Amino acid sequence: MMNGHEKSDSGVVATKPMNKAGQPVAELVEPRPGTKGNAEQQHMLRTQSRDRMSQSLDRVRKAARLRKKDRFTALYHHINVDTLRTAFYALKRKAAPGVDGMTWQDYEADIEPRLRDLHNRVQRGAYRPQPSRRTYIPKADGKQRPLAIAALEDKIVQGATVMVLNAIYEGDFCGFSYGFRPGRGPHDGLDALCTAIDKRKVNWIIDADIQNFFGAVSQEWLVRFLEHRIGDNRITHLIQKWLKAGILEDGVVTVDDRGTGQGSVISPLLANIYLHYVLDLWAKRWRQREATGDMVIVRYADDVVMGFEHEDDARRFLDAMRTRLEGFMLSLHPDKTRLIEFGRFAAASRKKRGLARPETFDFLGFTFVCGKSRQGRFQLQRKTRGDRMRAKLRDIKVDLRRRMHWPISEQGKWLRQIVSGHYAYFAVPTNIRALTALRYHVVDLWRQSLRRRSQKDGATWERIAKIANEYLPSPRILHPWPSVRFAVKHPR
Repeated sequence: MMNGHEKSDSGVVATKPMNKAGQPVAELVEPRPGTKGNAEQQHMLRTQSRDRMSQSLDRVRKAARLRKKDRFTALYHHINVDTLRTAFYALKRKAAPGVDGMTWQDYEADIEPRLRDLHNRVQRGAYRPQPSRRTYIPKADGKQRPLAIAALEDKIVQGATVMVLNAIYEGDFCGFSYGFRPGRGPHDGLDALCTAIDKRKVNWIIDADIQNFFGAVSQEWLVRFLEHRIGDNRITHLIQKWLKAGILEDGVVTVDDRGTGQGSVISPLLANIYLHYVLDLWAKRWRQREATGDMVIVRYADDVVMGFEHEDDARRFLDAMRTRLEGFMLSLHPDKTRLIEFGRFAAASRKKRGLARPETFDFLGFTFVCGKSRQGRFQLQRKTRGDRMRAKLRDIKVDLRRRMHWPISEQGKWLRQIVSGHYAYFAVPTNIRALTALRYHVVDLWRQSLRRRSQKDGATWERIAKIANEYLPSPRILHPWPSVRFAVKHPR
């Protein structure tokens, strides 16, 4: 753990904010809303604010890279109108409102005065976050995932704070952490895992599941971890305000000393910081000092997969990890955490011992399979998770009923968006069968929906096939092989 608590010049980011920083030009409020001139000026202001914000945070980023143990004692002034504006425009336009009922469009209609007022309240200490609204979304396994939807202004301030903290922590986080980081996505983590299994000496896989991670995080430990790098008490107090704001459900606000409010803007970063100290640094040190063979790690938020050359290493690591997590109020799911034999030699090794084919494991929406290429060589194959496919088809079936009487052209355009979005993520090599199956079932559901519109409807397979070919994309692989893309992004 870092313990640099001394206050040094290098640890203080003494960048003086510009005079009247973030003040909008007068012309912005003079034209009527919706005019072409106003739109162009808004775009110019957003571009200028992003440039100013980037230049300011670049100095923080550089200092963080050079001084890994220094604490930053002057960060609060970076939460200015520019960062608030950038955070606002980074929000999803159609996101559900929080307890304030404020939508993105309503806020934008009078954005500059609102941002100036919000900035004043934040800097004066008068800003008070509102409780998050509890909602639930269905999971692929049929269970409900609880989400906390923050008020719009809380999302804005959280987004600005994330930008400031990212400038520090992006240089600290380990390379095998891929979740919710700038410039990284799920396919980067998938590429890294596929390449490691294919190229490194991986014979055993730990598929770890941290039980109820976002609800189990110790807020006390989280603040202690933040204080390793953040010496500006106003930042830590701001984060504590969000943690203590509570959750509104059925008219009752509950406040807990555990959890980060999954679904909030700042929650993914806080999760990464927590697991960076609890798991990543410890696992990296264990790999260097304890492992007797090869070991690989890929983490995406609270989804962790580890590969080992030797079974003994894997079992010792799993026992040590269970103890390590328990020391920080976390636990591994007893049913979902598994150690399996998996890799290039797993099938042949199990066959010699008279065992069945290697088990599969799931990661980021895919099922990983020890397969063979047409030439009979080992091939790591990825298939769309069966429960994800079934959940997607159930949703399409329900939505088709609501759109049953839409014109066919409108239904076709809507379904094209759904299928194209699915392909954009799942169209990876070795997954063509699952893509073809999804399209087949979507066409069948569409045919059934059209037949329900009228007893005399002639929606035969021949007719619906012609309509589907007009609107729905054909299944094809859109992503390169993992090793190819990984080699481009991480040349050795």
